[in-house]
Amino acid sequence: MNILETKDLKKYYETDSKETIVKALDGVNLSIQKGEFLSIVGTSGSGKSTLLHMLGGLDNPTSGKVIVDGNDISKMTKDELTIFRRRKIGFVFQNYNLLPLMNVYENIILPIKLDGIRPDKNYVEQILSILGLTEKKYAMPNQLSGGQQQRVALARALAAKPAIILADEPTGNLDSRTSQDVLGLIKTTGERFCQTIVMITHNEEIAQMAGRIIRLEDGKICGGDVSNAESK
Repeated sequence: MNILETKDLKKYYETDSKETIVKALDGVNLSIQKGEFLSIVGTSGSGKSTLLHMLGGLDNPTSGKVIVDGNDISKMTKDELTIFRRRKIGFVFQNYNLLPLMNVYENIILPIKLDGIRPDKNYVEQILSILGLTEKKYAMPNQLSGGQQQRVALARALAAKPAIILADEPTGNLDSRTSQDVLGLIKTTGERFCQTIVMITHNEEIAQMAGRIIRLEDGKICGGDVSNAESK
């Protein structure tokens, strides 16, 4: 069963001179099954982040469709899409997006509280422990290193047990050992709660942890659609 799907997805931008069109995405057709762990790899400017933003409803396509769990998100109102994202999708981006006036724990449970749901405290504590954040539970974001802030962002994405996790270079600021721990947690929770994980990365070693890899180049899927299970 597909939980994410794009149909002839295009995103074009005009340059400042309006004489050149930049084709960030140029006819992407992609199907992602429920519970799948997919890596999207490609060089800078290949369209990876644009595709991730489209999958999460953070930007509108020039044309084509994005279907999430059977819903064409382009037909949703802004408010409907906001609620849908909050309940269905956990985001992990490089810029962290932590609220500076809230401590680590408050940042992690904020999306859950916005939905009027009681946080699963035991699960949140487990996440804090695995990510090495237990002693930083009440620290403010400005008291954390970049790597620690990224782990908080990941914890926030996992805490609500979303159906889908979209991750943009989730280990970009972490050392190799912590990167393995973080990816291990993503994989474990994905399997436990049948979460679908879409991760973009330029790191081939990290990409290999996913069950399937696609390569994006000049806004198009290229170089095949590789299943790690089949390639090993």
